[in-house]
Amino acid sequence: MRVHVVSDVHGAAEALARAGEGADALVCLGDLVLFLDYADHSRGIFPDLFGVENADRMVELRTARRFEDARILDRQLWEGIDRRGAIESAVRRQYAELFAAFPTPTYATYGNVDVPDLWQEYAAPGTTVLDGTTAEIGGRVFGFVGGGLRTAMRTPYEVSEEDYAAKVAALGPVDVLCSHIPPAIPELCYDTTARRFERGSQALLDAVRSIQPKYALFGHVHQPLIARTRVGRTECVNVGHFNHTRTPWVLEW
Repeated sequence: MRVHVVSDVHGAAEALARAGEGADALVCLGDLVLFLDYADHSRGIFPDLFGVENADRMVELRTARRFEDARILDRQLWEGIDRRGAIESAVRRQYAELFAAFPTPTYATYGNVDVPDLWQEYAAPGTTVLDGTTAEIGGRVFGFVGGGLRTAMRTPYEVSEEDYAAKVAALGPVDVLCSHIPPAIPELCYDTTARRFERGSQALLDAVRSIQPKYALFGHVHQPLIARTRVGRTECVNVGHFNHTRTPWVLEW
């Protein structure tokens, strides 16, 4: 059995269409939408609407953790524009292309920048969307937990720690624990380019320690201090490099 795993696709539709080649199934751990590319400020919904100079400024403010200044700039740019309508139209265009690129079968969960309410409109019959639920793939139980925890960034799909922990608990024992965000291990949560800690989940770490799945797979942190570590017998692996490398992580058994 060969499963390809991707996360943090961020608009890379052409690469996504090739991601399932040679695999029996594709697993996607979210963040399909590209709102603002921190490596290339010309890409994404934000620069399409407001230009590269404003994208440069927004990245500068967020990287410096000047979130209040970033929110002020954001309000100024959106003044007089139907924010919800403009973003939804742009997200729909991206989702139409990205969901069409998914091979059959695909098992997918949401990232923190995704819009869950729209997924069922675009997911084809060969794509199974999971969040707080499990799927059997090749005789192994995969558990999926989508979205992120609440942050100052206020991305579209952030939930409380209690709600997130409830989704983790609903999985029960699994062989492969799949989530968008990492377990709360500092080295896995630190982004060396953004120079900040992203939020990891203590509930995920507790599940890894108690259930000891063979793998815990996640993304979210694009340039982690470390990409993998072990917790007991569990191999924790960051697979969130897809937008940068255009290459899926491969799991075989």
